[in-house]
Amino acid sequence: MTRTATDDDARLRPVPSGAAPLFVRAGQAVYAARRLGDLVTRRPAGVTGHQWSSALREEFDHVVCAADTGVPLFALTVGPTAPPGSAGQRAGRMAAAVCAAVGLPVLRIGSPTLRAAGHGRRIVTYVIDARAYAAGAAPDGSDDAPVGFRDIVGRLPDGRTGPVNDLGALSRVAAVEAYVSRRLSDPIVRGLHVLWRDGTAEGWSWVEVRPGRCLVERVTVHEARLRCGVDPGRLAEDLAAVAVGDRLAGVEDGEPALLDRDELRRQIRALRDRRDELAAPFAFDHLCVD
Repeated sequence: MTRTATDDDARLRPVPSGAAPLFVRAGQAVYAARRLGDLVTRRPAGVTGHQWSSALREEFDHVVCAADTGVPLFALTVGPTAPPGSAGQRAGRMAAAVCAAVGLPVLRIGSPTLRAAGHGRRIVTYVIDARAYAAGAAPDGSDDAPVGFRDIVGRLPDGRTGPVNDLGALSRVAAVEAYVSRRLSDPIVRGLHVLWRDGTAEGWSWVEVRPGRCLVERVTVHEARLRCGVDPGRLAEDLAAVAVGDRLAGVEDGEPALLDRDELRRQIRALRDRRDELAAPFAFDHLCVD
């Protein structure tokens, strides 16, 4: 029988051996921007021609491949989330359908502040390390549960002892320094996270810049057929703290957009009131108290 372009043999295409990766870590080669069309051999069965033509143009910020074979292991996107109902959102859904058909895991990080150019390498390295740690810490029959990657304790940048794999650690140190120099009203970077029923994790982080006025960041993390080695909600919250730190660095260059503390509390209450849409209990009721 003659095989067609829609047979079930559609699969991931290895990155050409001559392509130079950005870096190699733990037997995985990380490549810069790649279009989805460069990673798939042919249109998968069940994917329409319209989905295929649209998905081909979708670009990932980073693609992580097995260093020995070049076969993609997962892809990463970082940046603003397409507005609901937009052409960008429709194109993303079509790309997701193709990725699901060929088995390409994708980690999508939505943020109005974070970008692949400034944060992609750090995030990819973190995920590779977290996944490797999680694989090595699988239960071996002992009664002692392994310490999670995010909870490993060591020396922090400011000399204190704490979780060394907190991506927001540098932002927390920067907030303390800004408070000491009287550029902030409060030195603590606060946050919360939730997991929605569609699998999207959402993290919030904020710091009080002026009395009653807060700098707030929100980040979403969506793991499509990927386990990133840490709780996605905590990852989203830590990345939101990273975004807060980025914006704090520019406080002296101009007044950042700030949110009234009472309005922030109202928004947290509104989040709490959507409990029936959450996949896990809301754990931040203490932030709703005046």
